Amino acid sequence: VILCLITNQPQPVLSTSPQWLNPGDSVTLSCEVDKTSTGWRFSWTVPYRAGLPSLSDKSYSLQPLSDNGTSEDSYSSSLIPAGPTPTGGYVCRAGRGDPVYGTLYSEPQFLWSGVSLRISPNTTQHFISKSLSLSCEKKGSSTRLRLKRYTERGVESGCVSNWGSITGSICTISYSDTWDSGVYWCESGSGEYSNAVNITVHAGDVILESPVHPLTEGDSVTLTCKYWTTSSNIKADFYKDGILIKNETTGEMTIPAVSKSDEGFYKCKYPDNGESPESWMTVRGEKTILITSYLFIICVIVILVLKFLKVWICNPI
Repeated sequence: VILCLITNQPQPVLSTSPQWLNPGDSVTLSCEVDKTSTGWRFSWTVPYRAGLPSLSDKSYSLQPLSDNGTSEDSYSSSLIPAGPTPTGGYVCRAGRGDPVYGTLYSEPQFLWSGVSLRISPNTTQHFISKSLSLSCEKKGSSTRLRLKRYTERGVESGCVSNWGSITGSICTISYSDTWDSGVYWCESGSGEYSNAVNITVHAGDVILESPVHPLTEGDSVTLTCKYWTTSSNIKADFYKDGILIKNETTGEMTIPAVSKSDEGFYKCKYPDNGESPESWMTVRGEKTILITSYLFIICVIVILVLKFLKVWICNPI
């Protein structure tokens, strides 16, 4: 019997610095595969030719930012406009060897201006059938802003009647459903765009209340595990990047002062009562704004204890 070791392709992490900018500002894109590996050549692409990518199949129409790959892991340009336009989102990829072994494309990164999106309740996860309010703001400006969202049904604009009702500047989704899950943002007629917020409306029994906006190193944050049928706190397990990190009898986990190492995917679980979806928590430095996507590298090692491994058995030659 021949044991064949099969591992997933690595997925690079793309970050932008700064991520908040005005059209015409200079921006640097950085692509990282694995700090312990070398010899990669990197390429950056514009993934959006006609709106945003499909949330289900992650299909992209790609336009290279340079003709050939480069050994440099960053790309700088002063010609990149802000916003979720055909040139407002980016992905990167790396390859090495001969023949070339390529990574997956990174998760996309957007460039945003100073307009902000406010959400109430102030969390990325929400129970089905609950009310959800959203508003667009820009300090010191009376510029008219428009709320938009991207869901499996495509781009929808202006809090129209088929998904919400507008009162003043507040859009209210009175009875949320799973199809309201998606990416929400605000934009102005002059080409300014807010941060994007990925909202999940969950039909299950458990959600994780986590920050909507990026945290700054040193901030305090409390993650709360919520169960559908009770408002009281009960014992919950908290996970980061799929690994159990804490058991809390109160249903809450507090990080007094976050650092970059706290950035990642979080979820919570109630014993015998299900678990929440995952939410990404971003932590940025005080001087440098880096919004990173996630990086999954699965290493499968063939050893004797099969219950902890994923082994593929191929036919003998």
